[in-house]
Amino acid sequence: MDQAITVPRLVAHLDLDAFFAAVEENRDPSLRDKPVIVGGGERGVVSTANYIARRYGVHSAMPLRTARRLCPHGVYLKGDFTHYREYSRRFMAILDEYSPLVERVSLDEAYVDLTGTERLFGPVQDTARNIQERVQKDLSLGVSVGLAGNKLVAKVASDQDKPLGFTVVRSGEEKDFLAPLPVERLPGVGPVMLSRLHDRGVYTVGDLAEVPADLLQLSFGEIGEILAQRAKGEDLRRVVRRGAVKSVSRETTFEEDTIDIAFLESTLLHLTEDVCRRLRRRRLESRTVTVKVRYSDFVTHTRVRTLHRPLDVDEIFFREALDLFREARCRLYRVRLLGIGLTNLSPRAWQDELFNQEIPQLRELDLKLDIIRDKYGHRAVQRGAPR
Repeated sequence: MDQAITVPRLVAHLDLDAFFAAVEENRDPSLRDKPVIVGGGERGVVSTANYIARRYGVHSAMPLRTARRLCPHGVYLKGDFTHYREYSRRFMAILDEYSPLVERVSLDEAYVDLTGTERLFGPVQDTARNIQERVQKDLSLGVSVGLAGNKLVAKVASDQDKPLGFTVVRSGEEKDFLAPLPVERLPGVGPVMLSRLHDRGVYTVGDLAEVPADLLQLSFGEIGEILAQRAKGEDLRRVVRRGAVKSVSRETTFEEDTIDIAFLESTLLHLTEDVCRRLRRRRLESRTVTVKVRYSDFVTHTRVRTLHRPLDVDEIFFREALDLFREARCRLYRVRLLGIGLTNLSPRAWQDELFNQEIPQLRELDLKLDIIRDKYGHRAVQRGAPR
């Protein structure tokens, strides 16, 4: 009886190097020899720091005030997600040329299953190198690549030699590759877990691999069993294309806490316009809107409302969001953060109510504004103050 031939899986993990900062350097080449830090205002956190800034100790998720102390001469930018999303779209389009199995993890990160692509593109290692070179040539962005037999090891490998890293872990060498690395390099080992592992004398992935799986499960529950597998370089997860978008949201943290109602409602209007515009780009509609208000003492209130039918119209959602904000604004504290989210999404139906022309007219207005803003920028046309 013939036995089925098992083809070894070959997975590439690609991670764009200092993505937001690199896009800003493309837009303004004079930044390339300077420390560039992208983040959301004085009170926010660092989204991305280029490698020059990292020499001063600046890193992602660091409070911007700390970053300014470490690197006072750096160039600090709020960033523009319109440009980042466009670069991300072009990045993913390149990956789609090499495999039907591209799993987008974030704007700057993806897995590509290259199993069986040899007949089209030649040796997989050469293909992964070609992708890296394409990204550099077409987008002027650096990307680090990890190539291995599964997603876990490929991800760890892509971070091994940044920037422009290219690390290949051959089949059977996964455990040896991981063993000398700090245990926090494993996905899932955060600060709390790291502290608990250090308390047990576990500092490297090799140390973790020596701990019996049943003991890890007894100590940490289900995650302990997963850690035991990861320490040995085992991962059965497949590369899968992401499903449909589940939600569209946007929030902003103010540089100073505020009780200026007019300013807050105007901000809510701009956030609503942004999420509705993203809905229309994806040809989606939403039935449920959520407004989030976080106060200066970090207490967070949310309000949710579901419409009688799905829509994608700025004006309708802003009316609902404004009403929800006024419900949620029930404390005298200053506001630190404001956000809006749209969920309960469905494909655009393109069927309006026969005797209600308000919604079609409002949508037509939104679509025309989208065209103008796509061509001339978001600030080309702005709505008046909320009523």
